[in-house]
Amino acid sequence: MFVDQVKVYVKAGDGGNGIVAFRREIYVPMGGPAGGDGGDGGDVIFEVDEGLNTLMDFRYQKHFKAKRGENGMGKGMHGKNADPLVLSVPPGTTVRDVNTGEVLADLIEHKQQAVIAKGGRGGRGNIRFASARNPAPEIAENGEPGIERDIQIELKLIADVGLVGFPSVGKSTLLSTVSAARPKIADYHFTTLQPNLGVVDTADQRSFVLADLPGLIEGAHEGVGLGHQFLRHVERTRVILHVIDMAATEGRDPYEDFITINKELKQYDPTLLERPMIIAANKMDLPEAEEQLAFFKEQLDEDCPIFPISTVTKEGIRDLLFAVANKLDEIPKNYKPVEEQEDRVVYRFEKEERAFSITRDPDGAYVLYGEKIEKLFKMTDFSRDESVQRFSRQLRGMGVDNALRDRGAKDGDTVRLLDYEFEFME
Repeated sequence: MFVDQVKVYVKAGDGGNGIVAFRREIYVPMGGPAGGDGGDGGDVIFEVDEGLNTLMDFRYQKHFKAKRGENGMGKGMHGKNADPLVLSVPPGTTVRDVNTGEVLADLIEHKQQAVIAKGGRGGRGNIRFASARNPAPEIAENGEPGIERDIQIELKLIADVGLVGFPSVGKSTLLSTVSAARPKIADYHFTTLQPNLGVVDTADQRSFVLADLPGLIEGAHEGVGLGHQFLRHVERTRVILHVIDMAATEGRDPYEDFITINKELKQYDPTLLERPMIIAANKMDLPEAEEQLAFFKEQLDEDCPIFPISTVTKEGIRDLLFAVANKLDEIPKNYKPVEEQEDRVVYRFEKEERAFSITRDPDGAYVLYGEKIEKLFKMTDFSRDESVQRFSRQLRGMGVDNALRDRGAKDGDTVRLLDYEFEFME
């Protein structure tokens, strides 16, 4: 089954916890703190595997979690870092964050990697908090939580040439004639339900990848037919090969077909019509095809090369393939990443996210929330008094106490942070 769009959840590994430990060895007169740091959590990494051509592996497994780092150990020993979780994807995979719409990665080349979710940093052990004022601290950090996000993975096939045209004009037959691909062929619309790829070898030892892109009809850019599923695959092609039923066997006008498909391509992505286009006038073995072709050329305003062919008699196919190969030789094989406009860095001002926000629950309790304050809370070891005191100082430094007073908090009021409750004290 061909799968080219899925939504999955990824979670990087949490960092391991730092620990509180002291050296008490008989021949070590000044033992002191010896708690090691926790190991870093594993990243979630996508890696391109050129042997894949579908996102099938993501269809049935929707959750991916990397391992957490090991906790720190005594004698200052660092916990082991977790191995990254490497997931293989086909070339042409684009990864977006579902919530923000941000493009996280555009993976094209074999073995290319991208970190989709960064693992959490390991928590520091008490050996890292020793100072002249506090030479024996009982403070250690929990590991930093790993990044978690919902992502949308899209596959845009990387092919040199894309076959476009109305259903039943002979695209699949042409692909099966010029390559080893064997797509399903029948005399009804939408026989092809998924893109098919084939490698074409010309008589002069040149080759290119040809993709049959199904389902384009009027309204395809709005989801009519199958176009909304497969128009994205046209984006990666360097040349568009427009197949037209010049015998008008479906009762449609060939020129109107040409205009309609080009309109759909333009409404989906205006830059598609800037690419070289070659017209394959198919079914020239049928009656009236010659007359229709002459009328088509009279109406055509654009400077598109036209090659009369017949996928049944194979007439004209050799010349067509030579023309396509010649055009590809003129175009550099450079697949531009999605949404990359120019080779320059643009710096934009981004307002710093607030460290915390305050709301009130119906029972009158004050609720603290925010990415920074929640991460700080998760990295605090509340089983140690010194860690709790440090957490209180950090909140005070962030301005939480003053913000609560401004909201009307009084001594003894309840303050909630995640699933925990605290008592506000003046």
